[in-house]
Amino acid sequence: MRSVDEQLARVLTAAVRPAPVRVAISEAQGLLCAEEVVAERALPGFDQAAVDGYAVRSVDVQTAAEESIVLPVVGEIPAGSRQPRRLQPGQAVRVATGAPLPTLADAVVPLGYTDEHPAKITVQQPVPSAAFVRRTGEDVQTGDVAVRRGAPIGSAQVGLLAAVGRDKVLVHPRPRVSIISLGDELVDVDRTPGQGQVYDVNSYALAAAARDAGAEVTRVGIASNDPRRLREVVEGRLLLSEIVVIAGGVGGTAGGDVRSALADLGSLDDDRVAMQPGSVQSFGRLGPDEIPTFVLPGNPVSALVVFEVLVRPLIRSALGKENPNRRSVSAELLSPITATKGRRGFLRGQLLRDPKNGSYLVQPLGTSGSHLLASLAEANCLIVVEEDITEVAAGEDVQVRFLSQRS
Repeated sequence: MRSVDEQLARVLTAAVRPAPVRVAISEAQGLLCAEEVVAERALPGFDQAAVDGYAVRSVDVQTAAEESIVLPVVGEIPAGSRQPRRLQPGQAVRVATGAPLPTLADAVVPLGYTDEHPAKITVQQPVPSAAFVRRTGEDVQTGDVAVRRGAPIGSAQVGLLAAVGRDKVLVHPRPRVSIISLGDELVDVDRTPGQGQVYDVNSYALAAAARDAGAEVTRVGIASNDPRRLREVVEGRLLLSEIVVIAGGVGGTAGGDVRSALADLGSLDDDRVAMQPGSVQSFGRLGPDEIPTFVLPGNPVSALVVFEVLVRPLIRSALGKENPNRRSVSAELLSPITATKGRRGFLRGQLLRDPKNGSYLVQPLGTSGSHLLASLAEANCLIVVEEDITEVAAGEDVQVRFLSQRS
């Protein structure tokens, strides 16, 4: 039986990272930048007013605290003005926020510092040089790196790319993941199950999990158990995917049939992994491009846990993430738990914060039954129990891994 850490190491070495692509900045959010974006122009590109007010020479208003200074208003500059203006000593020009400053002006007097007379203003407070002014290059200088290679592109990075005049950026694209369900008992959710049939949960749940991890997902749905047709489906997806996930068809006769059907595409191991749930699984690299391929348990909870522990880190690694793992913290256990000796347990839990001191608390959800999907839906973490531990008492600390949006 292979340990979880050994299996994860095998999986991560198989990561197929798609070649960087250039995309519109509106499509880059959530991806990693694959280039050093160097600013070709300063930001701001010109000295501009930071507030509505009057552009002045600061020396002309430096005594406004002792005596009121009266300056004639010789014009107005709106935001977006392209007409150059020159300020003479002892004059003021009304400016809007974002408007370029006239030549010789080195400060802006806010409206509230004046009486706002349309022809001649009385300045009641002095302003120092550069006050209420956004200087050229104050944010980014020409030649500065605006967005670094490897940086996650979020809303601020998209805004900065736009601000320095970039409409496209080189990124690590989302890995393409194909999700296939196997099982003669499965029907799609738009049909009514007959006797002995159940809805196909896995293709929907695993597709959502892959999408949450950042992948571009194709939910193939239910594939036939017929060896020839199964092979055709998988072979087709290997040409269009960086990762293929098959749910169902592991262990026993079914597992042997799947491995046999795909044997000429590559080998799938049948070693058990020392984890609970989901110890029965398969992994290999199929097709001419050796695409990482998983065969997960048919049980939806087991499939989702294995996906979380092994498939999600592979997707994150393919995205270019330096640390593909979820965040984990130590938390005080609120109820006792048991686990299977020799297997790393992944139990569903609800992570809470202690209102008194802000420390983490965790409440186990349901029982250890791998079929209890409702408790996984309520969980926001997985409680991790190491292989040599079979019982943990309430009040003891355990490691927990965040799930969903809390990662």
